[in-house]
Amino acid sequence: MIILGAGESGIGAALLAKQKGHDVFVSDGGLIAAQFIQELEQHQISYEQGGHDETRILVADEVVKSPGIPEKAPIVKKIRAKKIPVISEVEFAYRHIGGSEVVAITGSNGKTTTTALIYHIIKHADKDCALVGNIGYSFARQVAMDPKSIYVAEISSFQLDDIQSFRPKVAVLTNITEDHLDRYEYKFENYISSKFRITENQQADDVFIYNLDDETTNKYINHYPIKSTQAPITMSKEIPQGAYLKNAKMYLKWKEEEVQMSVEDFAIKGKHNQYNSMAASMAATALDIRKEKIREALQTFESLEHRMEKVATIKGVEFINDSKATNVNSTWYALESMTKPVILILGGVDKGNDYNLLKELAIEKVKAIICLGTDNAKIHEAFSDIVPLIVDAVSASDAVQSAFHFANKGEVVLLSPACASFDLFKNYEDRGNQFKEAVRDL
Repeated sequence: MIILGAGESGIGAALLAKQKGHDVFVSDGGLIAAQFIQELEQHQISYEQGGHDETRILVADEVVKSPGIPEKAPIVKKIRAKKIPVISEVEFAYRHIGGSEVVAITGSNGKTTTTALIYHIIKHADKDCALVGNIGYSFARQVAMDPKSIYVAEISSFQLDDIQSFRPKVAVLTNITEDHLDRYEYKFENYISSKFRITENQQADDVFIYNLDDETTNKYINHYPIKSTQAPITMSKEIPQGAYLKNAKMYLKWKEEEVQMSVEDFAIKGKHNQYNSMAASMAATALDIRKEKIREALQTFESLEHRMEKVATIKGVEFINDSKATNVNSTWYALESMTKPVILILGGVDKGNDYNLLKELAIEKVKAIICLGTDNAKIHEAFSDIVPLIVDAVSASDAVQSAFHFANKGEVVLLSPACASFDLFKNYEDRGNQFKEAVRDL
C-alpha cells in the first residue's frame, strides 16, 4: 500500500496500514517533519521524501492520498492513468472501525466549532469517544492507537472526494459557500457535489442534519439521492422534525419527543454559534444522549483557539483572534457578531474571494482595514470607497501595532482574514499564534 503525503493524515494511515499487515511505503514530494520521520522509523515503515519513486508507486494495489495533494499533481495524474484505486485516509480508517459509529461534520463554515461541540456533549455524557479528522488526531491514527466506540470527525471536501464506503451514522452539513474553488476547476457545482458526498453511503437508519436556512444547500439537496433520515435546523420556522429557534428558545423535535432550551444559556454567543449549537444538539439527540446532558454541555463549552478567541483587552481595546476564518463567509459571521466599531485585519492567499458579501457589514461596523498579505490589491479595490482607512502590513506584529494605533477605547481589533495563510505564515494556527504574541508584546 502506498501512502501519498506524510502529514498527520498520511502518518496515521501508515501506522494503521502497518498494524493491519500491509506492505507500506510512504512517499512525500516535500520534506517530512522530523517527528513524523521518527515515527516511521520507530515502526519500521519505508519512506521517501523530496520526490516520488514512480516505479514503486505505479505498481501499487491501492493509494491512500493525503487531502492536501491536488488532482493536478503529476504523480496523481499518473496514478489515475494506471487506474490504481485512490482512497482518502478517512475511508481507510473507516474500513477498520468494526462496530463503532461515526459522526461526520462537513461544511464551508462552522464545522470545527460544531465538531468540537458535538465531542464535548458526547464526552460530557460519559461516552467512549474521540475527536478526529481535521481537528485532533487523524482518524486512522486514532483507530490504530486508541480505538473508540464513537468517532466525531471533521471532514473536508478533499477527504470526501476519495471515499468509497465511508458511512457516518450521523452526518452534519453546516452550510455551503464558495470555497476552495481552485481545487474544483473554479466550478461551484463541483464543490457542492463534494460536500453532499457525506450522505452518499447513508441508509434509512442514519441521520442527516443540514441547515434549512442555507440557500445553496436547499437549492441542491434534491439533486442527490439521500436515503438517510433528515433532521434540518432552522431559525425561520417551526418544523415537525429537527431543531428550530423561536422566542430565544431552541426546540429539538425527534421521534415524537420535543425538548426546549433557552438560547441565553448557551456558552458561545452570536447567530452563527446558535446554528452550530442547534446542529450539535440535534446530532447528540440522534445518538440518544439525554437532554440534561446536552443542556449542561452547551452551558460549559469553551470556544476554540483561533475561532473568535478573545486574546486580551489593552487600554480598553479588545483583541480577537479569528485566524481560522479562511473564507469570506467566516469573516461575515465574525463581523455580524460584532457590537463595537472594528479595526479589521484582512488578507492572505485569496481563493477566488467575492468581497461584496462583506460590504454592507463593513459600512456598518468597520472603521479601518489592515491588509495582511503579500498581494492586497483586491482588498483595496473592494473597500476603498466604503472604509475610510486601509493600510498594508508585512507581518502579524506590524498589523497589530497599526491596528492598536488606529483603535480607540471601546473598539475591537479583529483578525478575521477571509483568506488562507500560506503567503506569510505556515498555516492559520501560526498566523493566529503570531497575532496573539504580537498583542501580548504591546
